[in-house]
Amino acid sequence: MASVSETQSPPLGAARSGGRLGFKYRFDDPDMDLFFVVACGWGRAGGLDVGEAYYVAQSIKDGDAESWVAAFDACGERQQSLADDWQAAGWTYQAAQARLKAFASYRSAWQFAPIGPVFDALYAKHRAAFASAVPSLGFNATFFGAPYSGRSLPGLFIQNANRNAPVVLLLGGADTCFEEIFLTVGRNVYDQGYSVAMVDLPGQGLTMKDGLHWEAESEKPIGAVIDVLIERFAAQPGRIGMLGYSLGGYFVTRAAGYEKRLGAVIASTPLQNIGNYYPALAKRWRKEDTDGKMSSATRRNVDVLYWKIGAATDEEFIAKASPMIADPSLVTAPFLSIVGSGEGSMFQSDAKEWHEKIRSTQKRFVELDASTGADGHCQAANRLRLAQEMCGWMDGIFRARSGGDAASGSSVASGTLSL
Repeated sequence: MASVSETQSPPLGAARSGGRLGFKYRFDDPDMDLFFVVACGWGRAGGLDVGEAYYVAQSIKDGDAESWVAAFDACGERQQSLADDWQAAGWTYQAAQARLKAFASYRSAWQFAPIGPVFDALYAKHRAAFASAVPSLGFNATFFGAPYSGRSLPGLFIQNANRNAPVVLLLGGADTCFEEIFLTVGRNVYDQGYSVAMVDLPGQGLTMKDGLHWEAESEKPIGAVIDVLIERFAAQPGRIGMLGYSLGGYFVTRAAGYEKRLGAVIASTPLQNIGNYYPALAKRWRKEDTDGKMSSATRRNVDVLYWKIGAATDEEFIAKASPMIADPSLVTAPFLSIVGSGEGSMFQSDAKEWHEKIRSTQKRFVELDASTGADGHCQAANRLRLAQEMCGWMDGIFRARSGGDAASGSSVASGTLSL
């Protein structure tokens, strides 16, 4: 199919070159616009609906971190108050729905919060709201910790009603926590017949407070999590799928070359050369900051990324990021690569090169253009499409291995698909 630029005008705002979204949705600041789209994208799975998100946006000054934090925090408080009222009236399920929206609000709020008491307070409120909401919504959910490096990687396992369903390990990226993965893709994957596990790897969530930071050798913490899935939740080697999105697209490309218990691996977007990309990005950040062109939202976001990798200086950041490179020649597991046409050119070329070079005989490449609404970073504006692509493909992979027993009824295809 022809790309959208050859067939129609951009559907939303002005087209953007580079970055992580193909078009402007609400804000001129690209980081703020991305995370606003993320907030809207959680609506289908129980986050803020579009009317609520746009109401919050009215109180936000473009690029201003403080106004973002205050607006989303206030929204969380409104949702919590509503939940309290409904709980008092005996509306238990509706109260849980409101608390899940409160979680989504607090989670969005801390995206541009300063490291320290404000960040910690918002995170504590997000954690409490989520822990209250999910069990009350009727999910067979278990919070767990995976032992690693003398610490614990926190996560959530949701058992599908079909206890023989394959288990899918879902991993987020640089800006994520395991709770938000439930809204991003976990609930949608569960609804399509899978048991799901969501976890914070080192440098995600609040693991930095335990001295854990992003690791180039992501196969090590991922292996520790898979140990727990097998030992505690009866996951079966060969019937374990794994998705990584955003920086998680690096974590899974790396781990796929070493972890042999995986039956299927999905990346949106597969990033094999973060070690080349992040050093250049750090230099760009510094130039923007020095030139006075960096918004307070981006400045806050960069501060948190340095915290996540455990770096105090640009030089330290670059030194820690440089080894983050995956080897496609090691990968033989079934692998699905997904990329949106709104992603930056470096991400797109990295994904295509990865697909071409991996040695798997069961591999598929899906490129999503603007007509799908899923062309942005990790399908931010159409999260359901991400789950549909991965679950349809996994259905066929697991059915072929088990002689007909898969999560649902979709078929598998191979090769390259452009949508």
